[in-house]
Amino acid sequence: MKRGFYTIMAAQFFSSLADNALLIAAIALLIETAAPDWMKPLLKLFFTISYVVLAPFVGAFADAMPKGRVMFVTNAIKIVGCLLMFFTVHPLLAYAVVGFGAAAYSPAKYGILTELLPPERLVAANGWIEGTTVGSIILGTVVGGALINPSVSDVLLTFDVPGLDTGIDTPAEAAILIIAVLYAIAALFNLRIPDTGARYPHQQAHPVRLLVDFARCVKVLWCDRLGQVSLAVTTLFWGAGATLQFIVLDWARTALGMPLDKAAILQGVVAVGIALGAVGAARLVPLKGSLRVLPVGVGMGLLVPLMTLVSSETAAWPLLVLIGALAGFFVVPMNALLQHRGHVLMSAGHSIAVQNFNENLNILLMLGLYALLIRLGLHINWIVLLFGLFVASTMLLVIGRHNANQREFDSVTLIGEPRH
Repeated sequence: MKRGFYTIMAAQFFSSLADNALLIAAIALLIETAAPDWMKPLLKLFFTISYVVLAPFVGAFADAMPKGRVMFVTNAIKIVGCLLMFFTVHPLLAYAVVGFGAAAYSPAKYGILTELLPPERLVAANGWIEGTTVGSIILGTVVGGALINPSVSDVLLTFDVPGLDTGIDTPAEAAILIIAVLYAIAALFNLRIPDTGARYPHQQAHPVRLLVDFARCVKVLWCDRLGQVSLAVTTLFWGAGATLQFIVLDWARTALGMPLDKAAILQGVVAVGIALGAVGAARLVPLKGSLRVLPVGVGMGLLVPLMTLVSSETAAWPLLVLIGALAGFFVVPMNALLQHRGHVLMSAGHSIAVQNFNENLNILLMLGLYALLIRLGLHINWIVLLFGLFVASTMLLVIGRHNANQREFDSVTLIGEPRH
């Protein structure tokens, strides 16, 4: 890998680390203010909505300047959102600002890979990026849980600056200040990302033209035989993954009697599995063979309902690692294939924006449904069962669509062959 790739990995690691630690701190802030339980999944929903609303515009923004500079600017927006939680801004709104920065950050983060590396290195690069991201999720959830732990937060709250009233009086506020420092470290790495030299035609600035161009890009990717399958899989994965974050927290509290700071560790356990699966896919699955991993997604969905049979933390760990490993193994090749098809069919920034739009629209839908089920009082075990069956059945539909595409392609080929 080129040296600049490792700088991108470091920037992504610290930025994602802060994102995931901030989610735990924001949940703690909601608990401190006695917010209702159904509001917790809305944190991720408010974070995600920017990905959907800004999708037509962030691709052009990412392609308008060197992507390292884009990552620096958007990371600065995340810092602003983080600090807003100190100024009596509701956690949902403050986390939405962080999501605004993340939505503009993502096309640059993934788009630069297609500029920096040849297609045959994309699966390996995605394996490393996803492994790094998952590592940051693991450490981020652990750091977030540790910062709100009474033994740690009590120490943080004893620090005082003479003559200055910081207004930091609760464990969640102390955690948020530390997390802002993590964003600042990510910004320093952003400044070191090299300019790849890739330049795109002058980007549209008129909102209507941007919307029309974005709609065209969405249509192109969904109509492409390989693009539609990989896009469907990654869309399902990210929607399911975001929902699983909150399912694990609520399940750990209900089934295992674990408090938030301990339940956050189980989120990290799932992420360990994803990292193992991602690294395995990077080593074993070439780009040309990426579609062979589709049945693994069905297996992941069928494993999830087994969570309802678990009653101890010891039994939970291996099951959650296995669920995560299957998820990482099937999504990394799909992500690489989607990036390659998007780069071939349109520009890097635009293709990632289309991907983000679809994936995060599904996150909004699945989190909204999850919040509704919690609001209606459905037991967490029923939610886990429905979740697993939904993932497995959707993956079967995707496999069916891919097989139909293959038969159609073979028919067209046969029709076009000359007679002998």
